[in-house]
Amino acid sequence: MPATTSLIDRAGLDRATIGTLIGRGLDGADDGELYLEYRQSEMLLFDNGRLKQATYDTNQGFGLRAVKDEAVGYAHSSDLSEQAIARAADAVRAVKGGYSGTLAGAPARTNVRLYTDQNPLAGLAFGDKVKLLEAIDAYTRAKDPRVRQVTASLAASWQVVEIVRPDGASFRDIRPLVRVNVSVVVGEGDRQETGSHGYGGRSTVEQFVAVEAWQGAAEDAVRQALVNLESVPAPAGEMDVVLGPGWPGVMLHEAVGHGLEGDFNRKKTSAFAGLMGQKVAADGVTVVDDGTLGARRGSITIDDEGTPSNRTVLIENGVLVGYMQDRQNARLMGMSPTGNGRRESYAHVPMPRMTNTCMLAGTREPEEIVSSVKKGLYLVSFGGGQVDITSGKYVFQCTEAYLVEDGKVGAPVKGAMLIGNGPTDLHRISMIGNDLALDQGVGTCGKNGQGVPVGVGQPTLRMDRITVGGTGA
Repeated sequence: MPATTSLIDRAGLDRATIGTLIGRGLDGADDGELYLEYRQSEMLLFDNGRLKQATYDTNQGFGLRAVKDEAVGYAHSSDLSEQAIARAADAVRAVKGGYSGTLAGAPARTNVRLYTDQNPLAGLAFGDKVKLLEAIDAYTRAKDPRVRQVTASLAASWQVVEIVRPDGASFRDIRPLVRVNVSVVVGEGDRQETGSHGYGGRSTVEQFVAVEAWQGAAEDAVRQALVNLESVPAPAGEMDVVLGPGWPGVMLHEAVGHGLEGDFNRKKTSAFAGLMGQKVAADGVTVVDDGTLGARRGSITIDDEGTPSNRTVLIENGVLVGYMQDRQNARLMGMSPTGNGRRESYAHVPMPRMTNTCMLAGTREPEEIVSSVKKGLYLVSFGGGQVDITSGKYVFQCTEAYLVEDGKVGAPVKGAMLIGNGPTDLHRISMIGNDLALDQGVGTCGKNGQGVPVGVGQPTLRMDRITVGGTGA
């Protein structure tokens, strides 16, 4: 479908009839909207020297939402017809409980363009995509004789969303998304280790399949795997740690970011609830959520309620100054929406979600930070983690880490786990580097069963007296 085509027109719906149905469903509600979505997605997986998976999917549907106080009525369907929308309107009316609310005004409009409208699925022929993955596989295997297995994937999607409000106002966004990933297994004798590198963003596929891009990913995946092949068991105990720039910001995202989303704070289930204006982190710590960064994976021109994306300062010089808000939680808390109302698809209700969340740079040189550590760890990359939003407690697995002794980076270690408490450990940040970096464009955030693309970032950081779980002495 052309990028300029309205989803209402594409489905052959009558605008006046749809407007009447939305009005019927939301009469007396505080807020709500009709959310329409059309999405194409494709994924190719090359594994063990052959094309193992190739999937293509086209999906479309709508979700109708009515909001009254804290209650939400939601009905959705893949059937984009007037009859289905009429049934949805009848279903969501039940949430209003017979009370008449004052409908909230429509979001402000924006003409900002953060990414292209072009469909990345159309950038390369299917055969060329297969040849690309074959080339990645051959190149990666040739980097080192110890490479035993290579897995390469190329995924792309093109999503069109349209939000129609009861007053007739409509908002549209077209969101391309591409991701390339290379994973390797290396071995020597009976020992095997893994490494991976992924990258992506909101652009056409040509940018991400450039030779220098995928070769760099392959080289880094092999490098990481070979580093892990030489690793020794990680020490355990309380120690000072240095977090590298970029992707290690995923710990900030999980251990701190979720606790700054509006719904958790309105319900007072966040460890940060009630702390607005108070000191919650060390001096110099400034954390922002910025959905306005051009072509980034977590960026959105508008959120899934139609609110323009925003740069929201959450913590400023250690002081809590903001939350990420959707429309419902912002209204109930007497605050303004921040453009963070996001949903996985038309089958899901929106809720406060992060976009690109990062800690801003400080003034220290990275080398100065590492050299300040007498004995500890330098953490370059993280894997999975778990966080309890209510208490702030977290556990994170490190996928690339090194010993630091007398200010020098030493042997790589395996099995390091960071264990701590997000709100507490924000006060343990003692040095902030001047090398802010964003991740390569691979993050997906899960919340209440929904996944959305996100970005993370940070500069090099020193954190003091952090508990590390390991298997070494």
